[in-house]
Amino acid sequence: MTSLLLALVIGAAFGAVLDRVGASNPSLIGKMLNLTNLNLAKTILLAIGVGSVLMFGGQMLGVVDVGHMSVKSAYAGVFIGGLMLGAGWAAAGYCPGTGVVAAASGRKDALFFIAGGLLGAAAYMVTYPMWKSSGVLEPVLGGKVTLGAVPGSGIDAVTALPGDSLGLLLGAAFIAVAFTLPERLVSRPSGHRHPAE
Repeated sequence: MTSLLLALVIGAAFGAVLDRVGASNPSLIGKMLNLTNLNLAKTILLAIGVGSVLMFGGQMLGVVDVGHMSVKSAYAGVFIGGLMLGAGWAAAGYCPGTGVVAAASGRKDALFFIAGGLLGAAAYMVTYPMWKSSGVLEPVLGGKVTLGAVPGSGIDAVTALPGDSLGLLLGAAFIAVAFTLPERLVSRPSGHRHPAE
């Protein structure tokens, strides 16, 4: 019961942060994806970077054990699903998590997004035998692999680099990109008008 309550508290806090940074606003997501406002992208990069530094730094200090964390298998279906998710995110302005947050904050369009996601999941369940027999669910690169060797995980690594150091390095790179990325990469159209302040 304690784990469930902790999950609810952490989920609610995470949802509140997503809403606060604008991740539940489809127009901000659209501006991020068309590169006219990268503030949300910078927030995402910063969060990933800080999380990576804390996790792998904690592992190196013996405070965190990342060896028990789940590594998902790589297979062609994951890449196909990722492309579909990206296209849906661009079209709707929501990903699954931000759609739920938007619905919780009162956006009615997010309810249609959630319904579409549930219908898509149901369609996948019904057609699962077809996908299974097609071979797109067969593991790639041995299935569960990491970029660097993570001590205690028992999972093969693609490179011989130590996973802790690689995680710290990648986390620091994400943080650096978050701080150096400009506010926009594409200019606003010349006819764009700013709303009255």
